[in-house]
Amino acid sequence: MTNDIQEYRGKKVVIRSDAAKCIHSRHCVLGNPKVFIAKAPGAWIQPDAASPEEIAALLHTCPSGALTYERLDGGEQEAAPLVNTVHLRENGPLAFHADMEILGHGPCYRATLCRCGASHNKPFCDSSHIAMNFVATGEPPTVDSDALLDRAGRLTITPNPNGPLQIEGNLEVCSGTGRTLIRTQKTWLCRCGSSQNKPYCDGTHRKIGFTT
Repeated sequence: MTNDIQEYRGKKVVIRSDAAKCIHSRHCVLGNPKVFIAKAPGAWIQPDAASPEEIAALLHTCPSGALTYERLDGGEQEAAPLVNTVHLRENGPLAFHADMEILGHGPCYRATLCRCGASHNKPFCDSSHIAMNFVATGEPPTVDSDALLDRAGRLTITPNPNGPLQIEGNLEVCSGTGRTLIRTQKTWLCRCGSSQNKPYCDGTHRKIGFTT
């Protein structure tokens, strides 16, 4: 366990917090302020303040995967979603919910990956898009695409050195409001922040000398 991951152990559930992945979406502190206590002087997470079912349901809404849980009561652990998706957050990161393997970083179900090019924790978002006033719509046009025969399964994400995110596997690329933009089994998503065809890579990373 790295120094960034803090563990909070209750009687029926363990909650783990990876500060390096947090994008401060605040679903936790707004969803249950008895469990997640903002600006607490001591431990800010209280696992025994809600049922394991309530905690699991709330943590599933954490887009970055910074918050995860392990049930100790024999209840169901987090499972892969029925549909692999990535949502485009307006002027922000790519929010994946999938049975995914991020090469070099292991498997997970939830992750927010940088698309502004400025994160100091690539491929993950660290909210640098806010400081740099990154602009990228979360509602690009829909592209005609055929329905996928299988909408789940393992998704492989390869952060190409000095280049885009290479995505292989069943995936629905969705707008920030949930509209499906394209269904694909292989695509390249911009992470330099300068593509003229966001969220897709158009090769601009080579022109601007983008480095990772």
